[in-house]
Amino acid sequence: MTELLQQAIAQIQQLPPDQQDAIASRLLAELQDEQKWEARFATTTDNQWDRMAAMVRQEIAKDETVPLDEVFPTQT
Repeated sequence: MTELLQQAIAQIQQLPPDQQDAIASRLLAELQDEQKWEARFATTTDNQWDRMAAMVRQEIAKDETVPLDEVFPTQT
């Protein structure tokens, strides 16, 4: 176990049981989601990646994209 994870667990252990369970539920859900994405990426074929890239290129060419700063505005 990494030092950072040990620090996080030590802090979580100081919380009331209901808060510990809430954090544990979020962590387990995050881990499950990550496993699904990893499996999905691992099974994506080169043809599927090529099709996805072509779709993105078409959206860019048609000016159907939104600047990243509009999606995630910088905070000042």
